[in-house]
Amino acid sequence: MIAGIEGVLKSLGDDWVIIDVHGVNFRLFAPTSTLSVLGAQGDKVYLHTHLQVREDNLTLYGFASAEEMKMFELLISVSGVGPKVALSMLSALNPERFALAIASGNEELLNSISGVGKKTAARLILELKGKFEQAGAAMPYPHEDVKAALIGLGYSAAEAMAATSALPSSPDLTLEDKIKLALQSFARTS
Repeated sequence: MIAGIEGVLKSLGDDWVIIDVHGVNFRLFAPTSTLSVLGAQGDKVYLHTHLQVREDNLTLYGFASAEEMKMFELLISVSGVGPKVALSMLSALNPERFALAIASGNEELLNSISGVGKKTAARLILELKGKFEQAGAAMPYPHEDVKAALIGLGYSAAEAMAATSALPSSPDLTLEDKIKLALQSFARTS
């Protein structure tokens, strides 16, 4: 398996890049987040890669970070999500934001991504929520899941941050309990 490619950037397209590795040119498909950080033609680049083997095709996918590659592999493990849709999702959301959307059950955000319908968004949440919990995906902010849910309900990021700052960090509280407490704080301030 090809774990990574290091070479000279030859050309870029909307969703692909060609890298010259000692005279052999490799075409890799990549999310826009990766394509935007590669640099200019002639620059030396390194990409983490995922090789997909099909009966009639070998396709390489390239990523600027190992986290993006792992997220891509997780996405294509979901029934009905192919590489093209996975790249579209990674182009729209960074891995941290995607993890928050899954953790908070934000179907609306996922559904707003090109190629992701309501059924696919629901399937992503259903199939991946447990995988993030098993992997121990840590939230960068103690109540980031509640903050994401409030933003999904239409509150601004500042309002969501203010509402979650006073939440207790009790492990006995469920996500729903925390959201209810945060919503109650809006009622008290109005």
